[in-house]
Amino acid sequence: MVTFTFFKNQLQTLLLGVVLFVSCEQSPSERNPALINNPKSATESSNNALAEISFNNTEHDFGKLIQGEKVVHIFKFTNKGNADLIVSSVSASCGCTASKYTKEPIKPGAEGKLEVTFNSEGQRGIQNKTITVITNGKPQTTILRLKAQVATPESF
Repeated sequence: MVTFTFFKNQLQTLLLGVVLFVSCEQSPSERNPALINNPKSATESSNNALAEISFNNTEHDFGKLIQGEKVVHIFKFTNKGNADLIVSSVSASCGCTASKYTKEPIKPGAEGKLEVTFNSEGQRGIQNKTITVITNGKPQTTILRLKAQVATPESF
């Protein structure tokens, strides 16, 4: 009985050691990418250049649409920072929304555009869609929203 208790205690100690070792190791995928991609550093002075995106509006309501209609809205934005703004990606929450955007660097004080097309084909009822904009400035991520109420031709 003494031998079994001794081995049981040794096994528990070994398992505890493995758990502590594994839990203390942080994999690169768990690190916050904003810490790595952030253009500011902990030692920077306050005069470092940084882009800043500012949208005129972040929501657009298309109102009532007949199913099958394609509608377009242009979101305008300004670089209010003091460095070139680069829009690195734009992604929509569904395949019914497409976008075109300014791909060249946007100088401080200059404007850019994001053209969004909503295809109501196959959609019905109240629609709420999002577009995620990723930039090199602050905020790094901006969420834009589209709304529409889609009716079938028979119910319109």
